Amino acid sequence: METSIEDWHAKFSPYPRVLDWNNRGRMKNKPANSAPSETTPLVQPCGGTSTHQPSQQPVYRRTNDEPPRFLGGLSTARFWAIFSQILMTQFLYFFDSTIMVSSHPVITSYFGASQLASWLSTAFMLMSTVSQPFLGRLSDAFGRKPLFLGALATFALATLWCALATSIESLIAARALCGVGAGGTMLMGSITMSDMIPVESRSTYLSYINIVVGLGSGLGATFGGTFAETIGWRWAFGTQVPPLLACLAVLSMTIPNGLGVLGERESLSQVMRGFDALGALLATLAISMLILGLNLGGNILPWSHPFVITALMLFTVAFPAFLRTESRAAKPIMPLKFVTVRPHANLILSNCLGALISNAILFNAPLYFQAVLLISATSSGFQLMLLAILTSAAGALAGILITKTRRLKWPLVHAAVLYPVSIACLVCMQPRYSATVLLLALVPYALANGLQFTTTAVAVLAASTRDEQAVVMGALAIWRSLGFVLGVALSSVVVQNALLYYLGIFVRGPRRDDVVTLARTAVHRIAELEQPYREQVVQSYDAALRLAFGSCIIAAIISAFLVVRMKLPRLGSVAES
Repeated sequence: METSIEDWHAKFSPYPRVLDWNNRGRMKNKPANSAPSETTPLVQPCGGTSTHQPSQQPVYRRTNDEPPRFLGGLSTARFWAIFSQILMTQFLYFFDSTIMVSSHPVITSYFGASQLASWLSTAFMLMSTVSQPFLGRLSDAFGRKPLFLGALATFALATLWCALATSIESLIAARALCGVGAGGTMLMGSITMSDMIPVESRSTYLSYINIVVGLGSGLGATFGGTFAETIGWRWAFGTQVPPLLACLAVLSMTIPNGLGVLGERESLSQVMRGFDALGALLATLAISMLILGLNLGGNILPWSHPFVITALMLFTVAFPAFLRTESRAAKPIMPLKFVTVRPHANLILSNCLGALISNAILFNAPLYFQAVLLISATSSGFQLMLLAILTSAAGALAGILITKTRRLKWPLVHAAVLYPVSIACLVCMQPRYSATVLLLALVPYALANGLQFTTTAVAVLAASTRDEQAVVMGALAIWRSLGFVLGVALSSVVVQNALLYYLGIFVRGPRRDDVVTLARTAVHRIAELEQPYREQVVQSYDAALRLAFGSCIIAAIISAFLVVRMKLPRLGSVAES
């Protein structure tokens, strides 16, 4: 039997040792009593005095600068049981999101309502955004578990409703409820992860998140188009329900009941008394009116319609009132210091603009594939899968390098450069180019997404103390969701209004009115049009979509300005309380 160095030392060495392990795992040997000098004999005589105590065992100490592996006393097995389900819920969230990206032209054409395509995504993201302020505050009082499980159950039920919807109105309502559940699941998964993992190690686990996000996005984009063109788009939603229920069952047995509770557990009445209800109401009103006005104006109703004007006016009143309320609230749902003080403000606002760019391009790229390049939903989904893999790889690499270098700014600077490069390439697209050219134009965009979102999530936590992390993650999620909403809404405003304009210019012939109606309601039938109508419609979509892509450059410039001017701490330099 082999004898370890420690066992040999305990039996034969005259000098007792204290084994001290530093934060890199190297052993330092220190004598407990006096150290040997030049006159000390190498071998003690048998009858001599010795300080060695045969019964004394080595003492292993961890220095103060070595962080615990997991917080809250979680065992490794229990941590991975929880974290694996967080990974699965993240996978399902992005699987669901990209299913809509690749299949929404087919779904809306099925109901004869292609002009309402943006509502499927807007309703989802709007409800996701306005529900998140409640969840962060409630989880501090009740713990993460009940909020996480409730959001996950809502996600599962709403997804089942999507699979069974019989009208476009029913599907939009189901997507809205799905947004509440999915947004809550995303937020609670992020907060739960921050409760379990020390900040110094978080970027490594965010790399795992990026891998499953890439898989979810890629498979969702691929199977969304495939389902829509083969067995039916309803199966794209139905297949998600069993794994969602499985995650619900596992998390109900593994998440600690008191995880995330700050202080004593509060009752619902105590929480509501301290809750910023007016701020939540004004935020909901402002965001809802903005999205409603932008989606209806010029698309379904003229910009001069009283309803559109009223909605936009209510936004201009509600949003300043919301900011004023938040500046005075004792426990604001979105503390203004996170959007007014560096570096939190730079991180959160640049991430919001990055989300706007991301969704504006992601929502309209499949439309360019299908309406301009005239390729199938399955093929466009495959192109998006390749982009998702690139995003995942970039995010994972960023997480690994951040952990090694502990520097946070460089990935954000690279993302700020890559976004404008991709936008410029998209603006230069032409209908005669192949799908491969469009895919190459989207590569910088995919890399920028991976660098931007991973790094921002780590950086806001690294710049915050532990008692701020749930709130700052909530603020980041709210502003990111707002960026996603605005990305779809604003790009849809540009595309729909520009499409009407260009169809009026380019489409000529006796069937002009019928062709314009078909082009706006049934994208998948554009390839069936005879010439010259098909070329005219393709030309109209090309001009409208390139205008939408080009409009993203404004957000890219502002985001780059915010990133360049901020200073970030090194990872782990802000002590957790």
